[in-house]
Amino acid sequence: MTEMVYGAAPMRVGEPILPRWWRTIDKWTLSCILLLFGIGLLLGLAASPPLAERNGLSPFHYVERQALFGGMALVVMFATSMMSPDMVRRLGVLGFMGAFIALALLPVLGTDFGKGAVRWYSLGFASVQPSEFLKPCFIILTAWMMAANTEIGGPPGRMFSFVIAVTVVLFLALQPDFGQASLILFSWGVMYFVGGAPMLLLAGMAGMTVMGGVVAYNNSEHFARRIDGFLSPEIDPRTQLGYATNAIREGGFWGVGVGEGQVKQSLPDAHTDFIIAVAAEEYGLILVLLVIALYAAIVLRSLHRLTRERDPFARLAGTGLACIFGVQAMINMGVAVKLLPAKGMTLPFVSYGGSSLIAGGVVVGALLALTRTRPQGEIGDLLMRKGRA
Repeated sequence: MTEMVYGAAPMRVGEPILPRWWRTIDKWTLSCILLLFGIGLLLGLAASPPLAERNGLSPFHYVERQALFGGMALVVMFATSMMSPDMVRRLGVLGFMGAFIALALLPVLGTDFGKGAVRWYSLGFASVQPSEFLKPCFIILTAWMMAANTEIGGPPGRMFSFVIAVTVVLFLALQPDFGQASLILFSWGVMYFVGGAPMLLLAGMAGMTVMGGVVAYNNSEHFARRIDGFLSPEIDPRTQLGYATNAIREGGFWGVGVGEGQVKQSLPDAHTDFIIAVAAEEYGLILVLLVIALYAAIVLRSLHRLTRERDPFARLAGTGLACIFGVQAMINMGVAVKLLPAKGMTLPFVSYGGSSLIAGGVVVGALLALTRTRPQGEIGDLLMRKGRA
């Protein structure tokens, strides 16, 4: 009935799944994602051998694992991108239930790997970080609730989504993981704004977030230490941030040359949190700008396609996924140049990390699925018909 009233795009009856997927997918976004994965492998070859040697492993141990986890992430991405919005919603709801239970059990069954925050489950051969999988599932679940709120006689989905967001943030703050908590709040705020939230309410939430930061600063030594380090005008050259900023400075415009960088010899997290410092030192500003351009292209292309989407759920969930993908990249690179306080956050599809890569596959796979061209018309169809009425 919807298509009869508002118009529909032509549909090829009986078309196989793969040809239909290829015809409707955003090929520019897909190409940018694959390029990021390729750059991640290239930088892994540069950054990880010294760490593998220090740990008594084969030189390309971490590169091989990144290729393995990256291959799994690509499989997840392609499989998810073939789903319909209804299937994406079901995946998100079920995934949120599983990830939230895993998050709640971390204080009992989790480990901190000596980093001071209990965020992982150790499986022996690998580790799993539930918060990485919680993010995309949270966005999909709350987008569904907000979309249901707009229906006549629908549930108070916005209020329910707010309660869920606050609950998740509290669990993350207890780890403590204020970075992931801030991403959850940010994604919820973006979707709420797109869904028509009043600016006064969003301003009040921003004030509450600042107050929460003040409380965390006064009660968490871990949080306070990172904020103090960020506000300090001096950078200790013996810290990870000191090594990273020096590497970026040394790289200049063209870089010092492939394999000639020194930061990977000193940084324990050169292949994860500070991978962009390795890129800047060996390949220079050119590669860094390319990486930034790829993330910007993915976010902007996705948001552009979503402006023509008239399914409220697809529009809200796609916006949340695109923004959290771009903001996580911005935070990672911002920390490396001291534009933001230190935060252990990976660079999506570039940094080493099994949970990060596979969860990133879920994020971009769902984003590709929600931005596919579907035979339901666009929001412009409705606006044009209303204008002629």
